[in-house]
Amino acid sequence: MSRDRLIYLPLGGAGEIGMNAYVYGYGPEDNERLILVDIGVTFSDMETSPGVDLIFADIHWLEQNKNRLEAVFITHGHEDHIGAVGHLWDKLGVPVYARAFTANLARHKMADRGQPEEAIKTAGTWPKMTDAGPFSVGFLPISHSIPESAALVIDSPAGRVIHSGDFKLDETPVVGEPFDPELWEEVCKVGVQALICDSTNVFSLHQGRSEATVGPEIEKLVASAPNMVVATTFASNVARVKTLAEAGERAGRSICLMGRAMRRMIEASIQTGVLSDFPKVISPEDASSVPRENLMLLVTGSQGERRAASAQLARGKYNGVTLKEGDMFLFSSKTIPGNERGVIRIINQYSEMGVDVVDDSSGKYHVSGHANRPDLEKLHDIVNPVMVIPNHGEHRHLREHAKLASGHGRASIVAVNGTMLDLTGNQPSIAGHVETGRTYLDGTRKIGALDGIVRDRIRMALNGHVIVNVLLDDDDEPLGDAWCELMGLPELGRSDAPLVDVLEADLTQFLGRAGEKTLSNDDKLETELRRIVRNTARDEIGKKPEVTVIVSRLS
Repeated sequence: MSRDRLIYLPLGGAGEIGMNAYVYGYGPEDNERLILVDIGVTFSDMETSPGVDLIFADIHWLEQNKNRLEAVFITHGHEDHIGAVGHLWDKLGVPVYARAFTANLARHKMADRGQPEEAIKTAGTWPKMTDAGPFSVGFLPISHSIPESAALVIDSPAGRVIHSGDFKLDETPVVGEPFDPELWEEVCKVGVQALICDSTNVFSLHQGRSEATVGPEIEKLVASAPNMVVATTFASNVARVKTLAEAGERAGRSICLMGRAMRRMIEASIQTGVLSDFPKVISPEDASSVPRENLMLLVTGSQGERRAASAQLARGKYNGVTLKEGDMFLFSSKTIPGNERGVIRIINQYSEMGVDVVDDSSGKYHVSGHANRPDLEKLHDIVNPVMVIPNHGEHRHLREHAKLASGHGRASIVAVNGTMLDLTGNQPSIAGHVETGRTYLDGTRKIGALDGIVRDRIRMALNGHVIVNVLLDDDDEPLGDAWCELMGLPELGRSDAPLVDVLEADLTQFLGRAGEKTLSNDDKLETELRRIVRNTARDEIGKKPEVTVIVSRLS
């Protein structure tokens, strides 16, 4: 009979930033009872996943073992931790626990996808615990860039695990609970088997700054602006949105929230008691009648999202408001790696309008929501675990974090997505691997990353597409010439003749000399026609396009 063991299995979020999904299990090998921590998304880009709406972790392994799954616990309301709950809950069918603010967001996501809102359970904070099979789980408040973030205290017969979630050590966070080192020391004094810990800022060597430090700088900037002020930040950073709004109010400006996500976050904060004193706001309809020097817009789109309010303002008009020369636009945010092009495009569009753009290159108007290296070391010391398992980071972050922990005498190991660890004992060990990957939400359908759909889309985008039509009679003789339709290809080739004419001439010539064996066999005929198109296109334009061949036969 196999011994009971405590396992940890990241399905997303380890080896990347985003799409967080972490499994814990306890029990006999391959029959452990399981819980899932977080169920997030990541976002597509035109280079690797064109046209894709959202990307989820592949939870096929968890779905196969859903009879062993007890519950889902969500640490906080950022999309990379909560965004997939409405999309994937029906594959799991278990209760989902979160704190009040996060639960409010989760219920809306469930309702949007036609899933039962009652599956979302509101959990209290430590010392309240929720039983889930062999586990007992508590929400331990910790500061981050969204209200009511929590680490998880996960108790099992093999010991206590602390799952940090995203965090920073901020004792003046403006909104939400400050970091309470005494509370954390109390929780950890019984001994902690493992700390599963955020690695995002492990390479940042200076101590993290408090959210409260940006307020005075933002206030001075807004007060000095002669015309309209527009500011963007992460919609979920309620503390920053509040700081921006208060700066505008103190400067005598009317405040207008623009963008569905921004309004939704403030509404959820007020409904759940996170915010009680947010400045009065006006509607977008009323904003157009306010003198420019008396108006401040708080808008979505800090990462250059094409459909967000900041991008639409950059393209002209949004909700009846237009920016003009001498207005100011503030990015009170950090550009996430991979989003630089979108942000720079918007900055240049504003520059062409004569709008003065202020970004965070000075470091005055944004602070990170993640712990820097000295803060990671401080949390390690407070928790004092037997082992530290880095998560929430690219491979370089995980590796550096593991080195940091090992350098202070704590056992550590790098575990990327799909790596199952055994956390029982004094050293973490690899207990196995499971297949992991990505699931794409493409329109209304979920598709696998390896299904070939997005791969074909990329090939068409890179190489163009040709449709070849051929008509044969009932004796397998061509009826007329082949004809082509071109998409995403230049009209003229190297011969200075229309490319479509060159392709059709070569195809028709081939049909005229093709033998009966080829003309009577659709597969052979399609293969030859495809080869001719690709070779001719290569000679004419230097590209081999994707080719679709349609052979029609008269019956």
